[in-house]
Amino acid sequence: MEIVCLDLEGVLVPEIWIEFSKKTGIEELKKTTRDEPDYDKLMKWRLEVLKEHGLGLKEIQDVIRKIEPLEGALEFLNKLREKTQVIIISDTFSQFATPLMEKLNWPTIFCNSLEVSEDGTITGYKMRVEKSKLTTVKALQSIGYDTIASGDSYNDLDMIKASKAGFLFRTTDKIKKDFPELKAFETYDELFEAINNYL
Repeated sequence: MEIVCLDLEGVLVPEIWIEFSKKTGIEELKKTTRDEPDYDKLMKWRLEVLKEHGLGLKEIQDVIRKIEPLEGALEFLNKLREKTQVIIISDTFSQFATPLMEKLNWPTIFCNSLEVSEDGTITGYKMRVEKSKLTTVKALQSIGYDTIASGDSYNDLDMIKASKAGFLFRTTDKIKKDFPELKAFETYDELFEAINNYL
C-alpha cells in the first residue's frame, strides 16, 4: 500500500513567487525554499516586501491564473495516478493553488491558508501543522501506507528522507552536493521509472 507524495512548485508547476517576481519586476521575490531553508522567515519577509509595494492577493492570483504546468507534468501525474494514489503536499496556500489544481485535473493537495484582510492585503498565514510535509508522511505511515516522496527544495528533504523511497527532482547543485545520498532526476520519465520500481 503506497502513496506518492509530491511537492508542487518546481516539480509540477513553476515557482509562483518567481513568476510573480518576473511580472512585477521585484527581484527580491525570486528567493524560494531552494535558497532559504527557514520557511517562516521566508514568508514573513515576502509579506513585508508585498506590503512595501502595496501588492495583495488579487495581484498574485492574476499572475497565478496565467501559470501553466511544467511541460510534461500533467502527463506524468496522469500516468502516476493510474498506478497509485498521489497526494501533493505543498507549503503553498489554498488561495494560490486552486487555479493550478484545475490545470492538473484536480489532484488531492494538502497545503496551507493565507490570512487576508477585506481590502485584499495578505496579513499573515496559517500553516496546517508544524513541519507539514514530514508530519503528513508520518501520519500516512501511521495508517498503514508506505510513502514515496519527491521534491526540489530544502523544505522537501524531511519527507523525502522519512519515506520508503525519496527522490530529488530538478533541484539545485548545492542541494545535490549537500545530500549526495539522495537520487536526483531531471526528467519526468526518470522520476516515473524510479517511483514505479517501488510500487
